[in-house]
Amino acid sequence: MDSITAMVSKILNSKGRIFTVSFIKKDGSIRVLNGRIGVKKYLKNGDSTLNPNEYITIYDLKNKGYREVNISTIISIKGL
Repeated sequence: MDSITAMVSKILNSKGRIFTVSFIKKDGSIRVLNGRIGVKKYLKNGDSTLNPNEYITIYDLKNKGYREVNISTIISIKGL
């Protein structure tokens, strides 16, 4: 199993490729998200107020929306 640092590095260097990430949500349940980073098409005015050292913004392809994933709760990634 990859370390969290290695998984985050793979995500940040994905260059827009689609991948699957599994992580633990705030309520303790596990979520599997199919998405990609770098999508700007649906952005509205405003900036994220979350710390970029703790969260990664991923565009969820199924639900067509942006999701903030806590880096420390990432379990696995596939497709990268």
